[in-house]
Amino acid sequence: MAPELQAKLSTPVIARSEATKQSQTHHVSRITHHDFEDLRRELLSRKYSYKTVKGYVYYNRDFLNFIGKSPSDITDNDIKDYLVYLSEEKESATSTLNQAINALKFYYGSMLKKKFMYEVKRPRKDKLLPDVLSREEVSRIIKLTDNIKHKSLLMIIYSGGLRLGEAARLELAHLDRDRMLIFVKGAKGRKDRYTLLSEKALELIDRYIQKYEPKKWLFEGAKAGRYLSRRSIEKVFEQARDRAGVIKDVSVHNLRHSFATHLLEGGTDLRYIQELLGHASSKTTEIYTHVSTRSLGRIKSPLDNLDIEGGDVEE
Repeated sequence: MAPELQAKLSTPVIARSEATKQSQTHHVSRITHHDFEDLRRELLSRKYSYKTVKGYVYYNRDFLNFIGKSPSDITDNDIKDYLVYLSEEKESATSTLNQAINALKFYYGSMLKKKFMYEVKRPRKDKLLPDVLSREEVSRIIKLTDNIKHKSLLMIIYSGGLRLGEAARLELAHLDRDRMLIFVKGAKGRKDRYTLLSEKALELIDRYIQKYEPKKWLFEGAKAGRYLSRRSIEKVFEQARDRAGVIKDVSVHNLRHSFATHLLEGGTDLRYIQELLGHASSKTTEIYTHVSTRSLGRIKSPLDNLDIEGGDVEE
């Protein structure tokens, strides 16, 4: 072929190839930077919590980054591939998979009116028992915390079995001193409830209030007018746990588990514990019957009934 003709034919091909690459790059970039503002606004208009909004946006964005398509091109297989990726490659917990399904189902099912989301089967929940701190461990954690603000925080979380976010958003007005109750406003599922306010906790909190003079939030953050951040509360507990020499893999949420378990072991009816924790279903509360030592502690191991004395043991 003549050089002139070859040049004429090859130039447009190269140009088209480069244009195609640029178009594909732009398409992937556009997908990657999908901000899901429509999803965020819809969730907020329905009064979903900040944590739920953040999670739903994250999983929808992560899904598009994984698939590399725009929302209008998504198929049933794309969603299944993403869930397999979360389950097998990232080894995500069942709770994570369920949150991802909820996030995708809301956007593609409720908002974009796609029906394939309803065909995705939810994984069975892992039957894991919560780690529970003993009374002695809780005592050490509180006793070895010198900072009056931090000690008040840990005491009130254990006193009422509060979730981390509930403790962070406690207001001065939420302490019902006459009835010795804590008013938990807008808890999980946007439900209000009352839980226990310990006399010991209130005594220390009054000293803390006198010293720090909080205005609205019981535990104010570093920024004026803001409550203490979730991460700050987590760090307070982690430092207290380490000082107390607790080697269990526990977080501040385990104070809530311990509160429920210790009440059950003390003879409190499960129905009252359900009310104090704010559980919608009694089945959720019943998990504490599996970690309580109230009954198990009275059972004697069959090994203790065997005559095994007299054998040689190498030291």
